[in-house]
Amino acid sequence: MSAGDPRAVIADFKQAVNMSPKTLAAWLKTPESKAVGFKSTEGGESVGHQSGKKIILLLAKASADFAGDDLAHARKVVGYIHRHLAQRPAGDISQTHWRYSLMNWGHDPLSNKP
Repeated sequence: MSAGDPRAVIADFKQAVNMSPKTLAAWLKTPESKAVGFKSTEGGESVGHQSGKKIILLLAKASADFAGDDLAHARKVVGYIHRHLAQRPAGDISQTHWRYSLMNWGHDPLSNKP
């Protein structure tokens, strides 16, 4: 991923995030989505869940409208997805916290989309 070129950052983001805004929004409402990830407070919202909400907003933006904070979050999302994919567990991943965490960040490893 390119840290400097905004076009490259946005392209990397759009490649890594393979869930549509509608699919991601529906996922974030599920108990499985809310149950995974690091929470800074007991019963609070996880970092990944918060990120998912930001991702939905970014997916709705035109590339030309990405500001500095948008690009920083896009970089964070791409980094998380790449690191997490490298830790794929063995076996069936369909109902794992590993997959659910990735989905909170906009990437479903079982998706047929690249």
